[in-house]
Amino acid sequence: MSLSDSEWGVLRREIIPPFEKANNCKIETMQIEAGDLPQMLEAMSSAKRMELDLFAQDNMNLAQLVDRGLVEDLSRYKKDIPKEVQKNLIGVGIFENILYFMPYRPNVQIVYYNKDAFEKYNLKPPKNWDELLAAAKIFKEKEKVGRVLLKACGSGPTVTQLYEFIVSAGGDPFSFNDPGCIKTFEFLQKLWPYVSRDSLKAKWNTSNDYIARESVYLMQNWPFGINIINKKYKKKNIATYSGFAGPAREAHVIGGEVLGIPRGSKNIKLALVFIKYLQSKEVQEKFVRELSWPSIRTDIIVPLHFESVKNALKHGIFRKHVSYWADFDRYMNEAFVRIVIKGEPVKETLNFYAKQMDQVKKR
Repeated sequence: MSLSDSEWGVLRREIIPPFEKANNCKIETMQIEAGDLPQMLEAMSSAKRMELDLFAQDNMNLAQLVDRGLVEDLSRYKKDIPKEVQKNLIGVGIFENILYFMPYRPNVQIVYYNKDAFEKYNLKPPKNWDELLAAAKIFKEKEKVGRVLLKACGSGPTVTQLYEFIVSAGGDPFSFNDPGCIKTFEFLQKLWPYVSRDSLKAKWNTSNDYIARESVYLMQNWPFGINIINKKYKKKNIATYSGFAGPAREAHVIGGEVLGIPRGSKNIKLALVFIKYLQSKEVQEKFVRELSWPSIRTDIIVPLHFESVKNALKHGIFRKHVSYWADFDRYMNEAFVRIVIKGEPVKETLNFYAKQMDQVKKR
């Protein structure tokens, strides 16, 4: 797994020892970064010396493991996934109707907002794009600066947010110029004059600071921000909810990690038992309580803020598994800068990037 020291501490202290005792075994843990795992598995596979029996991997880095034939087919064990696991979390592990990865640790962005600021101007948290634009306009009019935050720093944070907007408008992000894409960029172009200039620096870590220091009143971010805002900043006036819908639906990108078994593992049966243990109510409750991780299960009573996470997951979507994600990321960021920040024509610019994307797909 790829975890922080504090996260490993909980696993090694509270999660792993009871399993070792119950199954009369010893688990060796290894810190392996998501980007390093494919090369490590390939080297072990080539040498016919598979030394790993189970791994956790970011759900955006799965395709190459399948393409290289590095993971076991787990389809026959799909029936063993607890019925309480949210059904929409299983699909990310399926490639061409074969289950290769098991759900274990999801993640999803939610919306944070300043209750005091919204009450001051008699506003409710926006539930759709029209209400989001209206709130942004009122904040800008009353306070002369933008108070709504977009992730406009570029790279992954910007593309993830754009992906959600496009799907919620009924579009396919990889098309670049279908009606949903056009609606999204037209809306963001309208919204941009009213957002905070901090948006240009906003990513997953800085966004928490902006709302905690009240330079912005609304932002979208991953759930780990709840602990930072409440514990580090001692803020009690920041609330959360799942988010706002676009013209077609509410949609939230599901991130996080899944579990896989390397092809050639010598302990497949025990690895499967450990997977089931990690999916259990007992362990998932500890993940929520000790680590503030969202749970894969529907039967866990969660803190108030995590109701927002639970609701967001109900509207969850997975990014498509494609081999050309890096090109898509670059073109989507370029389109955002040109259209939203610089104000260039929406349709003409998107048509240009649609052609670029088509050439990448053909290659």
